[in-house]
Amino acid sequence: MDHLVYASPDLAGGCRRIESLLGVKPIPGGRHEGMGTRNALVSLGENAYLEIVGIDPEQPAPEGGRWFGIDQLRRPRLVTWSLRPASLDRQLDRAQAAGLDLGAVRAGRRRRTDGVELRWRVTDPGAARRGGVLPFLMDWLDSEHPARGLEPECSLVSLFAEHPEAESVSAELRVLGADIPVGFGPEPGLTATIRSPRGLVELR
Repeated sequence: MDHLVYASPDLAGGCRRIESLLGVKPIPGGRHEGMGTRNALVSLGENAYLEIVGIDPEQPAPEGGRWFGIDQLRRPRLVTWSLRPASLDRQLDRAQAAGLDLGAVRAGRRRRTDGVELRWRVTDPGAARRGGVLPFLMDWLDSEHPARGLEPECSLVSLFAEHPEAESVSAELRVLGADIPVGFGPEPGLTATIRSPRGLVELR
């Protein structure tokens, strides 16, 4: 896993919610130029993190809307997650051979508050992926992984998914090398169990 995505229509409100649950103050990340969003981060270990993403009021909404359906959100929630394969292109080829459409590969960048620019390649985070239960794929190229500049105050214990078509979704996750448990649920959803200064917390 690369990171979890917790989206909020209001970034400050989403950060306050995470701080109240975990007892950790999210660290400002930066703005996603052209996407109308900005983020803050909480470490989940050396190579994983929780991203809190919300609307950047200093940017207009892009054509087609912001990532992760933020424009339609009424409350903060865990909307999806990201997988970091050894080779994004090979993993994408395997997914396409199995009939999984993860969307086109895009290039992205953002500048941290310390001025360091991060660059990446990513399969389209806005593509339809079983309601966010299937991950999007990340490649950080030559950038330092964002988790390495954060205090390791939390860790991910488990990630659990629910979906109305649990069996087929579970098979698709195995194609991606992401064999997380999937149970039946009336709507797609994710539950992350996080070890934090406030104990074990379930984030949905």
